[in-house]
Amino acid sequence: MISLKALEGIRVLDFTRVLAGPFCTMVLADLGAEVVKVERPGVGDDSRAFGPFIGQESAYFMSINRNKKSITLNLKDQRAVEIVKKMIPHFDVVVENFRPGVMDRLGLGYESLKELNPRLIYASSSGFGHTGPYSQLPAYDLIVQGMGGIMSITGPDEQHPTKVGSSIADIFAGVFCAIGILAALNHREKTGEGQKVDVSMLDCQVAILENAISRYFVTGKIPTPIGNRHPSIAPFATFKTQDGFINIAIGNDFIWNRFCNLVGRPELAEDSRFISNEARNNNWEELEPILEEIMAKDNTAAWIEKLRSVGVPCGPINNIEQLVNDPQVLEREMIVEVEHPVAGNLKMPGCPIKMSKTPGKIEKPAPLLGGDNEEILTRFAGLSKEELKTLQEEEVI
Repeated sequence: MISLKALEGIRVLDFTRVLAGPFCTMVLADLGAEVVKVERPGVGDDSRAFGPFIGQESAYFMSINRNKKSITLNLKDQRAVEIVKKMIPHFDVVVENFRPGVMDRLGLGYESLKELNPRLIYASSSGFGHTGPYSQLPAYDLIVQGMGGIMSITGPDEQHPTKVGSSIADIFAGVFCAIGILAALNHREKTGEGQKVDVSMLDCQVAILENAISRYFVTGKIPTPIGNRHPSIAPFATFKTQDGFINIAIGNDFIWNRFCNLVGRPELAEDSRFISNEARNNNWEELEPILEEIMAKDNTAAWIEKLRSVGVPCGPINNIEQLVNDPQVLEREMIVEVEHPVAGNLKMPGCPIKMSKTPGKIEKPAPLLGGDNEEILTRFAGLSKEELKTLQEEEVI
């Protein structure tokens, strides 16, 4: 029995580049959509030039463009635009992350393309969205992390605003864009209608600030960086051990009691300063040095074994080498190997969405630039091999 993929039969024409848009279409491709990536002839996606490289191939590009096909079109040439328009009736989704207005000027905006395919889902991922006073401003992850508030609450103190280590402004925009596309596809299934999905990186940062925004509206106080501890739960922080660090997250008073008994300090659970989460949070400056003294008495591995034995949530701070060799990560197939025709064997993150009937899968590597021109342009634009040769010679494709 051949199992279908969750998005099998869904075709996506992908005009995105760098990270936010490609991450979105990677999610769709991993779940089985046929994603055709449109790139500039001879140059391709900007991220093809980002290191590290394996030979001439970018590991950065390959890690977020697996499972896709690549065609090349010079969209500044009207013949390329007409080729896109021929293809549109065959596709379910268009995804682009140009600055608002660019696709309209090319004649490929939503209003134009929906005339060719009323069922089309047209998804735009941009820095600030298609409306508002910032809509025309350029944006990169660092810019949006700063404007989106997350840098103001990340880091050791107010003097060191800190970027999150991963490009989460881009990545969350990609994830939310994928969710929007799936919701629009579900709506289309019921009504037959396509629609436009407009996702802003800045909007997505606002959406993930959760308790920081809540705390501001409730207290009127502007949240500031407090290192690794939680602003409302204690102890919920990083502690130094004999040989490194450990994270401990004690989310309620029952776990606190178990912790106190385990470490041989049952009196702490009865201490009025620490008897409840609110009390512990309010008296953190007194509690923290007590816990630091306790945790410094053993090494990280020993503490993890002891704490887990009584159900106290804890964990190490893995570096990347430790992470990619972690037995849980490996068991869940979150590190996969893909054979690239030029770069050879390449390891990359797997698909985190586990489904019992239609599991996502990394089936093929990122495409070579324009590697699918003949298949896609003959199949969906009706071009002959002779026409393809001419268009290539004239740098249209």
